[in-house]
Amino acid sequence: MTSEEILARLLFRDALMLVVDKPAGIAVHQGPKGGDNLEAHFDALRFGLPRTPALAHRLDRDTSGCLVLGRHRKALEQLGLLFKQGKIAKTYWAIVEGNPPDEGLIDLPLGRLDSKRGWWMKVDPLGAASQTRWRILGRGHGAEGNPLAWLALEPLTGRTHQLRVHCAAMGWPILGDPIYGTGPREGGPGLQLHARKIIVPLYKNKSPIEVEAEPPAAMRPWLDLCAAPTPALAP
Repeated sequence: MTSEEILARLLFRDALMLVVDKPAGIAVHQGPKGGDNLEAHFDALRFGLPRTPALAHRLDRDTSGCLVLGRHRKALEQLGLLFKQGKIAKTYWAIVEGNPPDEGLIDLPLGRLDSKRGWWMKVDPLGAASQTRWRILGRGHGAEGNPLAWLALEPLTGRTHQLRVHCAAMGWPILGDPIYGTGPREGGPGLQLHARKIIVPLYKNKSPIEVEAEPPAAMRPWLDLCAAPTPALAP
């Protein structure tokens, strides 16, 4: 990714915070095996400050959409507290396989799958409390007639892989998920999960900051297959 490309993905900027439209297929930070990552390109987002901005939270490698950065240490502390307290509202769009009910709440605790699987997770009665609210935005069928649904997902907690594990546990895995769903490790549609909107109550005497990211090109054909009867896209 070039400096111009990451600047073109800037969705919001003020004195404390940046929001970037993360592309799918790139890690947000360098892993143990190295490789390209979004964080390596943050120097282009300094905008005159002496230090580069830093991640206020994470998105999976194959998830696209709204990614929040803090511009300096105090901003990161403030954003980190808001995330920890659950005061930042997040809405994701997902295409899932199956026929979920129109809306509901998933309340399933999550824990680490095992010590050898890194960040892979599972439903675990002894795990950390985890809740996800969902509602249907549209329904459709794939090429083989298999049912698909377009969901708005709101994680009320912030566990690793929460949306992916919760959807799979309910019997409707996210399309293209190679770990928790039926997606292949290579090829296929790719993980159809997009961080659509984030709402950040950053300032006490101002309205919360709302930022939206348009779905990526690879997701739009699936959204079209599940198009809602009305033209409105925003949940």
